[in-house]
Amino acid sequence: MAEQYQVSGETAAEISASIEAGVVRGDWVFGAALPPVRVLAGALHVSPATVAKAYQELRHRGVVETEGRRGTRIRGRPPVASSRSALHLAVPANVLDLSSGEPDLRLLPPLGPALHAIADSIGPPQGYTSAVTMPELVEAARARLLDHGVPVEGAAITVTGSTLDSIERLLTAHLRPGDAVAVEDPGWANMLDLIAALGMRVLPVEMDDQGPAPESLAAALHAGARAVMITVRAQNPTGAMVSAARAGELRGLLAEHPEVLLVEDDHAAELAVEPPHVIGPVTRWWAFVRSASKPFGPDLRIAVLAGDETSVARVAGRMRIGTGWVSTVSQRLLLRLWRDAGVTGWIAEAARSYGTRRAALIDLLREHGVPASGAAGINVWVPVPDETHAVAALRDAGYAVAPGARFRVASPPGVRITVSPLDVPDLPALARAVTAAARPAGGIVMR
Repeated sequence: MAEQYQVSGETAAEISASIEAGVVRGDWVFGAALPPVRVLAGALHVSPATVAKAYQELRHRGVVETEGRRGTRIRGRPPVASSRSALHLAVPANVLDLSSGEPDLRLLPPLGPALHAIADSIGPPQGYTSAVTMPELVEAARARLLDHGVPVEGAAITVTGSTLDSIERLLTAHLRPGDAVAVEDPGWANMLDLIAALGMRVLPVEMDDQGPAPESLAAALHAGARAVMITVRAQNPTGAMVSAARAGELRGLLAEHPEVLLVEDDHAAELAVEPPHVIGPVTRWWAFVRSASKPFGPDLRIAVLAGDETSVARVAGRMRIGTGWVSTVSQRLLLRLWRDAGVTGWIAEAARSYGTRRAALIDLLREHGVPASGAAGINVWVPVPDETHAVAALRDAGYAVAPGARFRVASPPGVRITVSPLDVPDLPALARAVTAAARPAGGIVMR
């Protein structure tokens, strides 16, 4: 009977390792239910307590999740390398991929000229003791953030490998396994995966077009959230942008919880036309993260982290005994891109292009009676009554979109459409296809 479940082992560690190995091999379908504790215990001739401990270890590592009466299941995106892509089916050649969440590669600035320009300034090879966060990059970052209204006059600043790299280091610097993190719902799938992999708990916070709903955030804080994650603009997947009024409301709530870690994510950076409405610093621990990936290219792998001195020092210190530092070649490259007026114009044009496509698609959908949102960024969120039906119907119509299950905890179903691969003439046909896919069983479009 144990072979039926492809599980072996006599101890909790062996059983959990066997299940994890099966996930890596692709033996387990993502979302598949694990056998009940007593059933697997009987099959393996071990005590139920041993199997329960194995399942607990897998939950702490983010490989499985418990869903009440549905039992314990393999997570949709477990943090282990697998032979299959979680919740992301291969896109056929005749289907336009609108599911990736990637920027339009046609709008990324070419890096060759900037690399050539910095070649002579790199100097001799650097050793371990001389490779650090470049002071000139820090000061340039401070000036750019101040120009955009981010209050970093007295903040500490460092650079990390990415937004998620920054967030992981901040969470591990302040929280421990079992601690609760307030996260936007729907929210960034990688964030949800990271929190699960760190053994922490997600407290979902409802979203609207202006950002996190104050009542929902208040409930999460009352429930014991030790950290709060907020995307200031171009929220993934909804495209929401924190308004000035909403920022004020959230600031008031967080002021009552001074020991909470507040992390503000500005991943869209220069691709967002409207300036961010920043909430912090309002708590003792605060950080603002801006990545270079969306505007300048995902392959740069560099982000600016500003925040309170202790938090930034902990992040930098942890990097020092791990990866060490972000390559000074990457730092010099980003600094060159920032200083290049031609690149600045290129990014501004990209931002306008995304805004045109996003707004046009939303307008077309609303004309068809389909609600959609996307105040900034590269994504449009469309509520649907049945994600499986909508994704399948759109695939049949020639479009691959991201199912909302990747991003949701307790929020209603929807699909995310990335506008990056689209041109304006493509939008009417897509709007008609989404309208058809958004119809519930009775054939009436959601309003």
